[in-house]
Amino acid sequence: MSYVQGFLLAVPEANKEAYRKMSEDAWAVFESLGCLESQENWGDAVEPGKVTSFPQAVKLEEGEVVVFSWMIWPDKATHDAAWEKIMTDPELQAQMGGEMPFDGMRMMWGGFKPLFQAKAAVPA
Repeated sequence: MSYVQGFLLAVPEANKEAYRKMSEDAWAVFESLGCLESQENWGDAVEPGKVTSFPQAVKLEEGEVVVFSWMIWPDKATHDAAWEKIMTDPELQAQMGGEMPFDGMRMMWGGFKPLFQAKAAVPA
């Protein structure tokens, strides 16, 4: 069964291209370690809520944009092995783009087991 790793973070709007480049560089590493898919999504219609919201969750500041991302792994074991390697190998860390163009202290992430998945039928 596949395994999903999700991320939520705030990125300064001025760092959009640096974030995109970091994501592209990191993808080469993730793919080589077995990741099947990565999706980085730049906030478009992300409004603050009264009680909870994406902007509140990341403590969004003026000039920042919420980024919502996920990675699909073939299974949890592949995910765990990949992250262990990434966290202990300075060479892999360097390949992933170096310094982060956002405040990592306000980033959140987690691993998820799929509960329901559906895809639209592709017209013939």
